[in-house]
Amino acid sequence: MTEMFRDKVDINLTVNGEAVEAQVPVGQHAVDFLRHELGLTGAHASCEHGVCGACTIRVDGDAVRGCLVLAAQLDGSEVWTVEGLSETDEIRDLQEAFVARNALQCGFCTPGMLVSAQELLSQDGVPDRAMIREHMSGNYCRCTGYEAIVDAVESVAQQRAGKAKP
Repeated sequence: MTEMFRDKVDINLTVNGEAVEAQVPVGQHAVDFLRHELGLTGAHASCEHGVCGACTIRVDGDAVRGCLVLAAQLDGSEVWTVEGLSETDEIRDLQEAFVARNALQCGFCTPGMLVSAQELLSQDGVPDRAMIREHMSGNYCRCTGYEAIVDAVESVAQQRAGKAKP
């Protein structure tokens, strides 16, 4: 282990609405801190290069790749994981739409997909299929082929706007 990883820093943050104080190695990634220190295993460490989206979390209102953010950088931040968003029912309709449209297979990418989709749907306006595809393009799924994912996100966007498709 390098000397850099032996040094630790104190951080104070809010995770899923709960205050957290911790001491973390300076080189520890946010996703590893959440998974190994807090037991929040929804965000997955996969590519560790920020390209697959499996580690997507919300930091101060923005969806970010947890493998590209250091835990030390979370100091003073508000962090939400898929577990917290699920517990507050914020993504319940997305979860139900994913199930109804078979937009998940193995489920590995699903937490990141849900966090990213919620970020898109929290913006003004109703995204069309092209906008959904563009926004979700940083989240890779090796099982579903994306059409069902776009269908699920589109249906929730329409439903939230009061324009539900039959």
